[in-house]
Amino acid sequence: MPSFLNRLFRPFTSSTRMGLNSDSVAQNFPPNAQKCTVAAGCFWGVEHLYRKHFDGKGLLDARVGYIGGDSRNPSYRAVCSGRTGHAESLQVIFDPDKVSYSSLIQFFYRMHDPTTKNRQGADSGTQYRSAIFYENEEQERVAREVTEKVQTEWWKHAKITTEILPAGEWWDAETYHQKYLDNNPGGYECPAHYVRTFPDLTS
Repeated sequence: MPSFLNRLFRPFTSSTRMGLNSDSVAQNFPPNAQKCTVAAGCFWGVEHLYRKHFDGKGLLDARVGYIGGDSRNPSYRAVCSGRTGHAESLQVIFDPDKVSYSSLIQFFYRMHDPTTKNRQGADSGTQYRSAIFYENEEQERVAREVTEKVQTEWWKHAKITTEILPAGEWWDAETYHQKYLDNNPGGYECPAHYVRTFPDLTS
């Protein structure tokens, strides 16, 4: 498919899955490693921007997958139907000594439009919703605090629709989707995914 068409259409794939979830794969992460899980539309672009921005700055790993739904081990095609309840999501493993959870959440609000409910660009459906899935009470506190600030200082002209929810079971997406834009230069990129030049938040 020509590259300009790749940017307009998201292909389905029959690629095999990586496994049931990311915890099933042994990783040599430092003991202080933490997770940050967000949904911001098409997960290809979300992963690409996070890797590009935080490479060498505390990002230890990043995987795309599905969270927030009801069924077990969902496929990409099933999630795209909108019937499983899952969101296309990114799970970042990070070193909190090098990058803070707050910084990752602030970047989340820079790189997508959190005011369009269940939609990013032309991608529409609950699977493309904006959401933060927190791992503990501290992450919830930070997520809500940052959300309140960016509503007032960055997205003041429209209401943020981002859901802030406890993280449920995570499912890795199929192999084909991991590092998709690295492996498929010129592939589809949601036009809502770019880093906004907002001023720093007030302390």
